[in-house]
Amino acid sequence: MSTQRMAEGLRLRTRPEHPDFLDLPWSQPLDEWEGGRLVEVARGVHRHVVVFVDYDGALYALKELPSHLAQREFGLLRRLQMERIPVVEAVGVVERRGLDDVLITRFLDYSLPYRTVLLHQRRRGELDDRGLTERLLDALAMLLARLHLIGFAWGDCSLSNVLFRRDAGALTAYVVDVETGEWHEELTDGQRENDLAITEENVAGGLLDLQAELGLDTGPDPVELASEIRRRYGRIWSELTDVEEIGADERYKINRRVRRLNELGFDVDEIEFVGQGEDGRLRMRAVVAEPGHHARRLHSLTGLQAQENQARSLLNDLFNFKASRERRTGSSMPDQVAAHLWLSQVFEPVVEAIPPEHADKLEPVEVFHEIIEHKWFLSERVGRDVGVHEATADYFARVLVQAPSERRVLLADVGRDDDAVDDAVDDAGDDAGDAAGGVPEAPDATAGAAEAPDPARA
Repeated sequence: MSTQRMAEGLRLRTRPEHPDFLDLPWSQPLDEWEGGRLVEVARGVHRHVVVFVDYDGALYALKELPSHLAQREFGLLRRLQMERIPVVEAVGVVERRGLDDVLITRFLDYSLPYRTVLLHQRRRGELDDRGLTERLLDALAMLLARLHLIGFAWGDCSLSNVLFRRDAGALTAYVVDVETGEWHEELTDGQRENDLAITEENVAGGLLDLQAELGLDTGPDPVELASEIRRRYGRIWSELTDVEEIGADERYKINRRVRRLNELGFDVDEIEFVGQGEDGRLRMRAVVAEPGHHARRLHSLTGLQAQENQARSLLNDLFNFKASRERRTGSSMPDQVAAHLWLSQVFEPVVEAIPPEHADKLEPVEVFHEIIEHKWFLSERVGRDVGVHEATADYFARVLVQAPSERRVLLADVGRDDDAVDDAVDDAGDDAGDAAGGVPEAPDATAGAAEAPDPARA
C-alpha cells in the first residue's frame, strides 16, 4: 500500500512507515535546495543530481531524473528487494510539473562507498591494504553472480553504483543504481560476459581515479585487480551451476556439494540426477534456493537479523556455547533452548554494554563478531582462555574507541587526513580485522557443537 499526495502539480507516492516528505521544497530543482533537512553524505560518483535529507536520524537519498527512468528504477529496485538481493530500499517517487521526477531511497545505515572503505583502511604510501581490495572484489563478484542467477543483467556495475557493509571480516555489496538493468527469464553466456566486461572496465577506472586523487604511484595495479573479478565470479558461478558426474559409490560427493553451496550462503532446493548409461554413473545438478542459509538459521533460532557472514560467526559462537553447557551438565540441550540462553546471557549483555558515544560506529552484530575475534586473539596472546567480559572491556577500550563512525559517514568525516586518524584506523583494523580471511563455519543444527575457531585462518 502507498500514500499519494496531490498539491499544485505534485504527485508524491511513498511506501508506508516512512515520512510523507511534504515539507520539502519540491517546486525547486534539487541542486537549488538549501539548508533545512539537507545533509552532506559521502557518496560515489552520480550522473544525476543527488541530495540527502535527514528525518529524525533516518537518512534518505533523493535522485533527480526523467520520469520514465524514475518510475522504471523504482520498479526494478522493488523487484530486486523482493528477490532478496542486497539493495537499497526504494521508498517512493515524486512527480513534479515542469521538473524531473525524484526517486527516493532509504540510506543504508553502516554502509560506505568504496572510496571511504579504502580511505578508512589505507596504509601510508599505498592505495590500501590489498586484502581489503580483494574482499571488495569478492563482494562485487558475489553480487553479480546473484543478479545473474535470477536473470538480471545490470549493464552498469561499477564501484560507484554499490555501497559496502562490513560483514564479519568480509564485505557485502548492495545495489544502489539500476537505471540500465534488464530482466530476462535466463541470461545467455554472452549477456553475462557483457556484464563482466563492463564491470571490469568500470572497476579499473574507479580504482585508477582514486589512485590519481590520492597522488599514489605505488600499490596494487588497478587494472590487474579489476581483472580478478572475472576469476572470482567464475569460481562462484561454477559452484552454483555446474553439473557434476558421480559414480554409484560416490554418494559422499552429494553432501560435499551441498556443504560447499551452504558455505557460499545458498540453500539447496533440490538435486537432480540423470543416468549416464549402463555403468551406473549419474549427472548431478543442484538447484539452489535464495541465498542467506546462515542468516535464516540464525533468525529462526534467535530472531536476530544479520548478514550472511555475521550470521555464520554468531551461529558458531552459539553452538560453542551450547557445547560448553552440554559438557558441564553431561546432557544434551535442544538448539532452541541453547539459543535462548546464549541470547540472554551472552549476546544481549555485550550489545547493551556498547558505550552510547560509540554506538554509531558499527552495527551491533558486527561489534559482537569483532569481540568474538578479539577474545580469541587475546587468549592467544596471554596464553589462557579470556572470558567474554574481559574481552568486551578490552575491545571497547582499545579498538572500538578508535574506530571511525560508519552509521552515517558525512563529508567532514571523510576529509580528515591527519596522522592521528590514520593511526587510529590502522590500529583498529589490525586488531579487529586480521581475521578477514574467513569466518568459522557454523554446524548444521543436527551436527552438534562447533569446534573452536581455526587459529591459522587469519
